[in-house]
Amino acid sequence: MIKRRFRTLLRIIHAGMVNFLRNATLAIAAMAVMVVTLTIVLFSLVANATFTNTIAQITDKIDISVFLNDDVTAVQKDKLLSDLKHLSNVKSVSYLSKEQALAAYAAQNSANASILTAATVAGNPIPATIRIKPYDLNKLSQIKDYLSTDTNKKLQTTGSPSYSGDRKKAIDNITHATNILREVGIIAVGVFAVISALIIFNTIQMAIFNRRDEIQIERLLGASTAFIRGPFVVESIIYGVLSAVISLLLINSIFVAASSALQASSLGLLDINYAHQYFNAHFLILLLLQVGVGILIGAASSIIATQRYLKFKTK
Repeated sequence: MIKRRFRTLLRIIHAGMVNFLRNATLAIAAMAVMVVTLTIVLFSLVANATFTNTIAQITDKIDISVFLNDDVTAVQKDKLLSDLKHLSNVKSVSYLSKEQALAAYAAQNSANASILTAATVAGNPIPATIRIKPYDLNKLSQIKDYLSTDTNKKLQTTGSPSYSGDRKKAIDNITHATNILREVGIIAVGVFAVISALIIFNTIQMAIFNRRDEIQIERLLGASTAFIRGPFVVESIIYGVLSAVISLLLINSIFVAASSALQASSLGLLDINYAHQYFNAHFLILLLLQVGVGILIGAASSIIATQRYLKFKTK
């Protein structure tokens, strides 16, 4: 029983491969659109991972500085530090006394002697500082709301915390670009997936029509619906597998060309070097994902096509 089912499966696979070779012209058209679909899927995944890494790197270099009044007591300072550490969006909190803040300021402006002299003559005007590293710069409302309470405002020299450097703007730009890319990618994948499914649907429909006499004979000889439908499903699965492999080779060629031939380390906000490293490190997972998506699109469209047309074309 098992051997017979295995032989039947081999025959179905063989018939599907023969069908694929017979319909080579139609197969190329179906695979071309599927390659575009899977390439968009793959590029979106790699680009999203690359942007996330870039955001994480920049975020790690950003802190929120809270400047304290000179009359803040140790008890008030300790309570503020403790409360900040318990906020869910706070990654770490550090405290710099006036002396430590002045030393840090001097280190940052070591090349400007006039600034250092002015700070020394003024008797250390640099306030004690609390530096807060957040987990997510897009979710700062929790920290801001806490620091903006009347009690905490009285402890600060200014009414609101400040960012170090100009990196927040870079974070916002990359985050915005990532969100746009994700939305555009989802829409593009959806559109091309539908187009791919329709093309495969029509390809299978035409194959059924071209083989209507053979299918009728198989019916008369007692072939089951699964045996007749199987080769068409196998054919569409071959579309998906080959399209996935071509898609991965295409993306890899783009990375190689950008990093080697074009000598580019980035394309706009996209870090080519990291993207290529991520692609290589997750190659197997990406391959399985691509093949899975390709098989899903191909098999689903062929099953629907055969279910809808096979019973009519074989009567």
